[in-house]
Amino acid sequence: MRDGLRIAMWSGPRNISTAMMRAWENREDTAVIDEPFYAHYLVETGVNHPGRDDVIAAQENDAAKVAAMLTGSIPGGKAIWYQKHMTQHMLPDMPLGWLDQVTNCFLIRDPERVAASFTIQRPDAAAWELGFEQQARLFDHVCDKLGHAPPVMDAADVLKDPRGTLGALCAKLGIPFTDRMLHWPPGPRASDGMWAPHWYAAVERSTGFAPYRPRDDKLTAFQQRLADQCRPHYEKLAAFLLVPLLTSGRLQVARE
Repeated sequence: MRDGLRIAMWSGPRNISTAMMRAWENREDTAVIDEPFYAHYLVETGVNHPGRDDVIAAQENDAAKVAAMLTGSIPGGKAIWYQKHMTQHMLPDMPLGWLDQVTNCFLIRDPERVAASFTIQRPDAAAWELGFEQQARLFDHVCDKLGHAPPVMDAADVLKDPRGTLGALCAKLGIPFTDRMLHWPPGPRASDGMWAPHWYAAVERSTGFAPYRPRDDKLTAFQQRLADQCRPHYEKLAAFLLVPLLTSGRLQVARE
């Protein structure tokens, strides 16, 4: 692994993970990559996601080669490489040693909200597809290696206070915060995965994090069972949430 900060951000689906990728990509010092293990996941599981064949054709599907790439040179000579990962893509037999060469962070979201959103596209989804169990496994691996908890953020905290929450993350990572992380131009990106047309319509219209709005989704019995299966894993990580910085004066701001 060469010099530079490689941030592996671990999220389940239907979180604000793509908006978070936009925030980091809008920094001048940061390159991003979108779900690099997706093709491997599709090949190994046989899951029929929208655009499946196109993703497999367009993306490297050898997990070992992907891991080697993620710990190699940062694209474009940037100082930071933000890697957007889906936890469900890390299948049980995949080696995790490469995680020890990157800086791992975790983005969580209330499982009831995830279940309500994910089952729109996958009405017969299994609990493992929501990624909570895998997220807890990855978290345990990182904790064991570090001897302490890595950074954990809740999507609700980011939406309620993006500046304070991202400022706290940047402080934890030892890098300056920049207001460029709060707003970005609308539209697609060359860095977006092949699957963007199926999943990214809302974020392509966005110019920043959406305002937080409390929701009271009326879950079906099936959706509630999914959420209940995932909740213990969510609560495990939620015990280690970053506390958003309270005042802008406490932020070290990048001069860009």
